[in-house]
Amino acid sequence: MMVWILLICAGIFEMLGITFLNAYVHSRKYKSLGWMITFFAISFLTLSIAMKQLPMSTAYAVWTGIGAVGGAVLGMLFYKESTDIKRIICILVILGSTIGLKLLS
Repeated sequence: MMVWILLICAGIFEMLGITFLNAYVHSRKYKSLGWMITFFAISFLTLSIAMKQLPMSTAYAVWTGIGAVGGAVLGMLFYKESTDIKRIICILVILGSTIGLKLLS
């Protein structure tokens, strides 16, 4: 169970990293760049720890799924990205697949 918590945390740190990457791209402030590097480093560290107990394919797919869904949701909530129903359905498919991988592991 603890390994799944680590993997979820890795995905959350990936979401934070991509959020600060977006902030850096739009502002070119080094503070955003510093946070981006920090969050991605923590994300990779926690992912690597989780991969000691989980198969690589499962860990990577779940990590990527959390980051993709989280990034898309944050984009819709804070950056006025499209909330088209087709996009939301695709995000739900990714989320469902991520949950399915957890249940099958």
